[in-house]
Amino acid sequence: MNRIFKLTYLGVVLSFVACSNGKKTNTLKKEESKNNIAYVNPFIGTGGHGHTFPGATTPNGMVQLSPDTRTAGWDACGGYHYTDNSILGFSHTHLSGTGIGDLGDVLFMPFTGKSKINRGTPEDPDSGYRSRFSHEKETSIPGYYAVDLLDYDIKAELTASTRVGFHRYGFPKDKNKGLVINLNHTIHDRQVVDSEFKIISDTEIVGRKHIKGWAPNRHIYFHAKFDQPFTCQLFQGDSEQADINHLEGQNLVAILNFENENSNTVLSKVGISSVDYEGAKKNLLEEIPDWDFDKTKEDAYKAWEKELDVINVQGGSEDEKTIFYTGLYHTAMTPYIFNDVDGRYRGMDQNIHVSKDKNMYTVFSLWDTFRGFHPLMTIIHPNKNEDFINSLLNQYDQGGILPKWELNGNYTGTMIGYHSVPVIVDAYFKGARNFDVEKAYEAMVHAATYNVNGIKTFSDVVKEKLSPKAKMYNETLGFIPSDLENESVSKALEYAYNDWCIAQMAKDLGKNEDYQRFMERSKHYQKYFDKETGFMRGVNEDKTFREPFDPKFSQHRKDDYVEGNAWQWLWFVPHDVDGLVDLMGGKEKFVTKLDELFSTGSEITGEESSSDISGLIGQYAHGNEPSHHITHMYNYVGESWKTQKLTDSIMSSLYFNNPNGLSGNEDCGQMSAWYILNAMGFYSFCPGNTTYSIGRPIFDDVVINLSNGKHFTIKTKNNSAKNKFIQSLKLNGKTMTEPFFDHSDIWNGGTLEFEMGPDENKQLFN
Repeated sequence: MNRIFKLTYLGVVLSFVACSNGKKTNTLKKEESKNNIAYVNPFIGTGGHGHTFPGATTPNGMVQLSPDTRTAGWDACGGYHYTDNSILGFSHTHLSGTGIGDLGDVLFMPFTGKSKINRGTPEDPDSGYRSRFSHEKETSIPGYYAVDLLDYDIKAELTASTRVGFHRYGFPKDKNKGLVINLNHTIHDRQVVDSEFKIISDTEIVGRKHIKGWAPNRHIYFHAKFDQPFTCQLFQGDSEQADINHLEGQNLVAILNFENENSNTVLSKVGISSVDYEGAKKNLLEEIPDWDFDKTKEDAYKAWEKELDVINVQGGSEDEKTIFYTGLYHTAMTPYIFNDVDGRYRGMDQNIHVSKDKNMYTVFSLWDTFRGFHPLMTIIHPNKNEDFINSLLNQYDQGGILPKWELNGNYTGTMIGYHSVPVIVDAYFKGARNFDVEKAYEAMVHAATYNVNGIKTFSDVVKEKLSPKAKMYNETLGFIPSDLENESVSKALEYAYNDWCIAQMAKDLGKNEDYQRFMERSKHYQKYFDKETGFMRGVNEDKTFREPFDPKFSQHRKDDYVEGNAWQWLWFVPHDVDGLVDLMGGKEKFVTKLDELFSTGSEITGEESSSDISGLIGQYAHGNEPSHHITHMYNYVGESWKTQKLTDSIMSSLYFNNPNGLSGNEDCGQMSAWYILNAMGFYSFCPGNTTYSIGRPIFDDVVINLSNGKHFTIKTKNNSAKNKFIQSLKLNGKTMTEPFFDHSDIWNGGTLEFEMGPDENKQLFN
């Protein structure tokens, strides 16, 4: 744990003690015993290309109240970058670790001195309302963020409930107290089509925005209440609109001034809603009815304590525990709760719907999260994962197709495949079936079929992305021609896997014709393998391979592969490793090629290569999701010690306890889920199959507290950095003869026992 993080965390804990109304002993005891939450460092991933944010939120919260330091460029996706030294303000919605930016709604920025309506520049913060800040005077723990705005001598503190952001600003004495509210502010400077301010009273202001961005048709409302009266100036552009209490249009800014001379502190509660003003107000009044900022902060902290206690670990270094629990923290952020306290939410059809018995969720980064995040949820939160699936099925009902990447009631069409499918199938086979199974099956088959009819979206481009012609070619031609469809190889490989998932569920439901059809389609990956070069290659309509070919070449989103090259995509056949081994000429050739992946040079060719190809070990790219299963392929070919060595290497060399602690975008919990699962000693190699693949545990003891009241325990003897190889492995006292076990072994409770040593044990599973 770095020194700054230690000091800021301790300072916040002490502030908790000071305001805990007689709970001093318990709080100190938690600090001394180093509870799980003490290991969370929210700044991990805020540097480099992690794209996380450090602000205040709650588990799966609708509000993510966080500082914005930039809005433009790839590394602005989370609104904050650790290398910046000035803050624009604090907005109420953010995405965690995505590769595309949006949200950043309802920016608040306190100030003293002369009011300014422009934000200024990083090079010249004084030209606007920006303020310089220092990491030495910045604090973040789960549910709370604080920073000193150096240009104004203001201490800004943020906390949140599920749907409400809570601000506390400490102003200097003998200075005016002001606040900018900017409705035009967004991450990646999205188009605000229309917006509105209404001054309700001298302590309340409300507003709304309609935005066209990554989400093509997004709406947000807010209701802000202050603990003291204000006067307000409304601006449209640079023009003040005098003596009015209501303003509609674009580029709207409000300047609030507080004239209470008896208080240097201003408090504000801000409820948000995708539905309407009434929803935002109800959220505010129900979730935070009083003005007790410290209680709200403590409630958020306790919610995170409960969330992080689902897994307990012992052993490992302080940094490894920090990476682990920060990862668990990041996996509990998304998807976000989308319904108001009264159950209302905006559906994919843009109509208002009501959910009476469960939460509806938004922000589904499925191309990323089907791999490790959702399998992790089937272990630690199966009921919540069922709610995620019910949300996906509601989106199917309302929008006409299962989403690929859904954002705030909108299809974005981003990425490829139809990965709602493995999320549903994986949960189904793990016994988490609290959803309409027949509807789910219908929706999956529909997702695999070329059909643009009935899709409700405000963008024809998005509609084409949801059902690209690649699906039609896959059905009619049996392959996807690279000269007719961009990213053909990656699409084909993912379709084959998705179709295998559908086939498994079809078989279990007795739909034998569908089983045969989708199993045949799951073999389509074979059509892209070139025996001469040993890679999956683009195939033209005339069935010749696309030329020229360089397996290290990448042209971002404009070649045959998605965010990768032929080296990374060769291995995406998780559903049929035996078939891939045969295709490549047998085990010996397969292993030689797999070894070469990790040992060949790491250069990427091409002038427009994908920035997502990062975290390289040879041509293995851990910074992006297509590579995440590859280290475990050695388990399928009798060389499990290589899986152990490589997973150990990735955890120790590509994850760190500092802002640049992730080798690529966090991607809504997937990068962290990979670490969590592998740090416990296993991984979800092929979601849809209930088998887990054994890796290399880094903790001495792990206890997973299951929602059925049982516990799954992982014990590791002789564990150390040098002892990275498994010498023996037992499940419930019985020696294991292969590096795999089943989800039922976890769910039924039990004990997995590793004994480690410094030498490769090549006879362990042979």
